[in-house]
Amino acid sequence: MVNGLKLPAEFRERVEDILAGRAEPAPARHAATVAVLRDHPRHGLQAFLLRRVRSMAFAPGAYVFPGGAVDPRDGDATPAWAGRPPAEWGTAFKADETLARELVCAAVRETFEETLVLLAGPTGETVVDDTRGDDWEADRQALLDRSLSFAEFLGRRGLVLRADLLRPWAHWITPKIEPKRYDTRFFVAAMPEGQRARDVSTEADRVAWVRPAEAAERAGRGEWMMLPPTIATLAELAEFDTVADVLAARREIVVHEPEAEIIDGEAYLVLPESATPYPGG
Repeated sequence: MVNGLKLPAEFRERVEDILAGRAEPAPARHAATVAVLRDHPRHGLQAFLLRRVRSMAFAPGAYVFPGGAVDPRDGDATPAWAGRPPAEWGTAFKADETLARELVCAAVRETFEETLVLLAGPTGETVVDDTRGDDWEADRQALLDRSLSFAEFLGRRGLVLRADLLRPWAHWITPKIEPKRYDTRFFVAAMPEGQRARDVSTEADRVAWVRPAEAAERAGRGEWMMLPPTIATLAELAEFDTVADVLAARREIVVHEPEAEIIDGEAYLVLPESATPYPGG
């Protein structure tokens, strides 16, 4: 049995061209994504997901975690920082120190841009308690249009980046057959107390707090469109009961890059054997 997904017929020629060396894969941009988690009194562990609008070039209509590509300026300066230093993040994600800083900054920046959740605070032991208001929205827009770097944003507000609230979780690379590709490090983080996550992005038309197992099962039934890394991450998170359990988990970060193959005359996206696509799968 193939551990993977059958691709639409129109992918077959692209797969054959890539396999035969007639087409060059697109370069993969570095990116970061964050599974923001909370403990619900009735439903237990929940993850925050956004549904991408159908006009998006990459993964239209898919449910995803907040995240996006690294801004090169994310590594230009060293903001006030709490938690493991960039070099240790680099060890976890097999990245040099500069890229590791960029990835952590991108994870926090993109989460704020898309959800208003900000993993930063006035000190290394506190977090901002409310990010709603016109002044926060002005800064968010400046980050989006890149007129303000993330380090400048933190410095101007006197904030410390709370890298200690993040944990490394996974590393996925978009398959070579895709025209847009990302080399993405996955993080997990607890929803800061006092803050509220909501969709403030033009990239999403729906948001949901949902149990990881339920979300993965909806994807398995075809109700929610998801990319394999999202499904696999949700399936892994479904094994835990609380946010504290997730944050305490020991993780060895393995690079997953699904490969496209022709099997019995049809195109398949074959997932790594270590990647479980659905809970219990």
